[in-house]
Amino acid sequence: MAVETKFVVVRKGEEKMTFANKKEADAYDKMLDMAEAFTDWLLQHQPGLDETQAETLGLLIAEQKDAVQHILRTSKLPEAAPSVDITVAEKDDHEEVAEEATSTKKVRAVKAA
Repeated sequence: MAVETKFVVVRKGEEKMTFANKKEADAYDKMLDMAEAFTDWLLQHQPGLDETQAETLGLLIAEQKDAVQHILRTSKLPEAAPSVDITVAEKDDHEEVAEEATSTKKVRAVKAA
C-alpha cells in the first residue's frame, strides 16, 4: 500500500488546489491572500465595480505581481518572458517566493492511500 502526502489549500470551506509539497501550497495560499486584499482594495476605491470583476482583477494582479512590481518601479511594461523556458534567475525568484510563503493557517496535509 502506498501512502501519499498531499497539501490542500482550503478557502471558506472549499478546496482550491492540491499540491505535492508544502512550499507550493504555501505560495499559492499567499497569492490567494494577496488577491483577496486587492479585491477588497478595488471594491473600496471603485464602489461601482461588480464584485466578480473585482475578484477577477484582484486575482490577476496577484498572479502577475512581478509584472506589476516592475511597472510600479520603472513605469514601463516588462519584456515578454519566454513562454517555454524559465531562466535560472526567474527560477531562483520563484523559489524565493515559495520560501517566503510560510502561512499555514489555510493549508492542511492529507494522507491518501
